[in-house]
Amino acid sequence: MNDLKFHTSFFFSALIFLSCFLVSCENSLEDINKITAKRIGIETAKDVKIIYSIGSATKSRITAPLMLRHEEAVPYVEFTKTIHADFFDDTLGIESKLDAHYAKYYETESKVFLKDSVVVINTKGDTLYCNELYWDRKRIGEEFYTDKPVRIRTPTEILDGDGLDAPQDFHNWHLINGRGIVRVNSSEFPE
Repeated sequence: MNDLKFHTSFFFSALIFLSCFLVSCENSLEDINKITAKRIGIETAKDVKIIYSIGSATKSRITAPLMLRHEEAVPYVEFTKTIHADFFDDTLGIESKLDAHYAKYYETESKVFLKDSVVVINTKGDTLYCNELYWDRKRIGEEFYTDKPVRIRTPTEILDGDGLDAPQDFHNWHLINGRGIVRVNSSEFPE
């Protein structure tokens, strides 16, 4: 009889203990998703210098203080603390320069989205100012483009437009809805 009481008592004690354990281990769906979510890797590089070439011809040199490579289903690279690019001609002479405060390179598309104080300067001194610009190497002859407002300053004119298409050397361009041509003396431009 004592054995039966002991076994019954043990069984109920174990049952109460297990029920308390099951009740105390309940997690919300959000907690479970946080624990089981795939961790996305981010590679970080500081003071980067990237040389882009086609065949044996160097086409551009990109420098940036910080580069973040996001390893996602569609990987991309971010330059969050400015970016500078020099574009070269066939003799490795610089034909244009680009600066922006932010850039995002879409690896699968070979396209760069630039934003925040984008400036492109060619060897003639023509300067493009805009807040958003795409640099797409697949668009031969129109590598730079945007549908956002732009301003171009030449040594003698200021031109505004609602967008632009231009080759990478930036020696000519096509303004979308160009307007506001202002003639100025070259001495009025800051050096």
